[in-house]
Amino acid sequence: MRRQKVEKLGDVISQYLKALRIDKKMKQVSLISAWEEIIGRNVARATNEIFFKKRILFVYLNSAVIRNELLMIKDELKKRLNEHAGENLVDDIVIR
Repeated sequence: MRRQKVEKLGDVISQYLKALRIDKKMKQVSLISAWEEIIGRNVARATNEIFFKKRILFVYLNSAVIRNELLMIKDELKKRLNEHAGENLVDDIVIR
């Protein structure tokens, strides 16, 4: 009997997700789940809806003040989100 190469379960799952082409989607969902941790509680409370469409993050807020603040730091926010994801998942952010 031949001994086969032993692989870590995490690596096998990653390969499987890539084969199914859902690895990016899983990371996007994980990033949305971490929204409050990344941006803070007050902004998270003002967030009505957040979702990805392709590689663009859409954020809908119920506060004009917070919306304007996020627009001013949009590039920094994109950088923080990509750092948290560990790769370039967010190409742009639309804040409404």
